[in-house]
Amino acid sequence: MIQLLARLIALTLLLLTPIAQAAPSDRGPVVLAAASLQESMTAAADAWAAQGHARPTLSFAGSSALARQIRAGAPADLFLSADEEWMTDVERAGLLARGTRVNVAGNALVLIAPAKRQVRLRIGKGMPLARALGNGRLAMANPDAVPAGKYGKAALTALGVWPSVAGKVARGDNVRAALALVERGETPLGIVYATDARASKDVQVVGTFPSYSHAPIRYPLARLKGSRHPDAEAFRRFLLSRAGKAILARYGFTAP
Repeated sequence: MIQLLARLIALTLLLLTPIAQAAPSDRGPVVLAAASLQESMTAAADAWAAQGHARPTLSFAGSSALARQIRAGAPADLFLSADEEWMTDVERAGLLARGTRVNVAGNALVLIAPAKRQVRLRIGKGMPLARALGNGRLAMANPDAVPAGKYGKAALTALGVWPSVAGKVARGDNVRAALALVERGETPLGIVYATDARASKDVQVVGTFPSYSHAPIRYPLARLKGSRHPDAEAFRRFLLSRAGKAILARYGFTAP
């Protein structure tokens, strides 16, 4: 009886061992991506998984928050930022795998309003944005740190409008938080990326900010130096491939 029990225990351990060893490979690489990439990166992860790979784990937030997490030691494999400054911040900290940084996409900056609200405002120098806001506020990602907010502040400054609206800004932790304020009608106007507006049926685009009014919007991608996942580099290359670029284009992103 004792021998039989010992054999059963040994058999059980033998059967469980391959499962325990296989578990890590069932998890895809961890990707930290800017909030504006939610739909496109989800589609890319699905396409990658459809090829038989473990589906990447996606975490979205403002690029500034993600960069700080990486510098604080958060375990991750890839970083996809909404601007070059935060990627450079991580690079200067020595946390990028050498030779893996590359710009993967571009975007445009737009002024939005709730879908059912009638707005007549032409974007240009000296535009009466403060008057259009009335007693309301302008939804933006944090203009002191988050890329979409920094681009927005730069554009309004270039157009000579920032001083008149600086005190009326409703700051979001990321661009999707700013989008949500306009979607819910909590603010009459907001500044987001063109791809964010495209992803929502509850907002309308009032106008697009001229490209000269802000720095080029580029999304750099890089593998992190501490990455050990066997699929991390392959998924990075997939995002840069024709198939990956087609997915980004489908959601409104432009070439970098």
